[in-house]
Amino acid sequence: MADTVRLTVNGKAVAVPAGTTIAAAVLRSGVAAFRRSVRGQPRGPLCGMGICFECRLTVNGEAHVRSCQGLVAEGIEVRTDV
Repeated sequence: MADTVRLTVNGKAVAVPAGTTIAAAVLRSGVAAFRRSVRGQPRGPLCGMGICFECRLTVNGEAHVRSCQGLVAEGIEVRTDV
């Protein structure tokens, strides 16, 4: 059985299996819109491999982190831009 990692997404506590990507953890928390386009349209993960940059989030205060590329870590704080 996988270890559980706890993090917060927009202030909400979330627990996911270790090894989960940040993008998957955010989606699992019920959040689908990660950021807004220049025109204000909601955006979320598209390619899942870091090419499209649609999955950018703020992680522990660092803006524009590609969440599909990073794995969750205990206690990280994730914020969407929506």
